[in-house]
Amino acid sequence: MALIPQLLREIYPPFNSTSAALAPVDWKETPEAHVLKADLPGLKKEEVKVEVEDGGKILQISGERAVEKSEEENKNEKWHRVERPRGGFQRRFYLPANAKTDEVKASMEDGVLTVTIPKQEIKKPEVKTIEIVTN
Repeated sequence: MALIPQLLREIYPPFNSTSAALAPVDWKETPEAHVLKADLPGLKKEEVKVEVEDGGKILQISGERAVEKSEEENKNEKWHRVERPRGGFQRRFYLPANAKTDEVKASMEDGVLTVTIPKQEIKKPEVKTIEIVTN
């Protein structure tokens, strides 16, 4: 039963709305690679982790937006709105069979994380025709 909510979170984002809101991701496929771009405004590359797990089948992007020190320390201030999301986030993506997971590269610029996963050619299984003889 635990597998169903996990699958729903991957297939249908509202089941994983907190992480999707904290780290919206675009995924495109080019002839050479799969490219994922995640909006992570305000985060430094040291606060973000990109991992390939389960034998290269899953790409995970995670991190945490910490509460700013001024929000915690100054009790003389009164906040009227706190709308910017905080806390941990985790996004998981099932990678296709043609992903070269040993060559994944990640870069971060202006709050946008770009993960590039090169593609490899998937060889079709060799088919050998067997001659049928009569007895």
